[in-house]
Amino acid sequence: MPLQHLVEYFNDRFEQEHRSSVRPFILENGSVSGLFGPLRINSNFAPIRKTQHTNKTVGYFAKLNVSTCEAEHLYATDIETLLSETPQPGVEFDSIVNFDRLSRTVHMLNFLPLTHLEDNLFLTVDPRHILSIKHDHGAYFGEVIEQCGLSTQNVVIVLAANSQYARYHQELINGLKNYRRRGYKLALRFDYLVKEQTFEFIQKLSPDYVGLSVRSLNSVCDSTIPARLRKLTSLVRSTGGQSILLDVDQKRSEFLAINAGFDLTQGTHYEHQPVAWVSADRQANAIRQY
Repeated sequence: MPLQHLVEYFNDRFEQEHRSSVRPFILENGSVSGLFGPLRINSNFAPIRKTQHTNKTVGYFAKLNVSTCEAEHLYATDIETLLSETPQPGVEFDSIVNFDRLSRTVHMLNFLPLTHLEDNLFLTVDPRHILSIKHDHGAYFGEVIEQCGLSTQNVVIVLAANSQYARYHQELINGLKNYRRRGYKLALRFDYLVKEQTFEFIQKLSPDYVGLSVRSLNSVCDSTIPARLRKLTSLVRSTGGQSILLDVDQKRSEFLAINAGFDLTQGTHYEHQPVAWVSADRQANAIRQY
């Protein structure tokens, strides 16, 4: 189905579901955006590459590009504030669930021109979304995916792990397993250096992917980091998953990914440079800098 027809379909569906005249999906210059009250949502896609063959991608990590309707760029704290405020006139929803659903639909529509059958789309789901839905996780979005002509097997549901939700680990695991039963792949993303307590969470869920942001290491001076990262990548591999080093923006982070055994990498470092072979000695020297 042509992209314009899909946009019209989802606008019609939104009107019916919310009994509203709002048509939030907009197609301009081949790109789809979504309106959520004062917010305008667009997509950025970051390629996820094989660490040993960085010219080969396995999928794309979808990132939100959010601005106000006046094109003012917003940060995460600004978005949280706007989501908690009373909706503006004509907007009939303000929950994180609907924001998540709108965002993921925008990402799915923008992903269609990029996709190949073997590509995966990595989509972040807010923990509050998972906790607020008691059953049938992924059913609503499964219909979106099917309408776009894809399969849930092309979609990786990413939970950004946060210590704030540690006491809800079992509920989160149950919700994520509901997604898995519908054919979705699962991923955990950590923006902090994982600790021993985190390993149990990984073992219980056995996600298809575990991502760690390299930015979490920039302010840490600890000689045990390489060993701890190798322990993490070994654990993920033992549970049948693949590990990803995220936000790689310089050469030494690339060396870290190789040395620590990460299966996949993602970051701006790979976007504008030829792939080069690097000796083991140079890798080791770079690791010592962390």
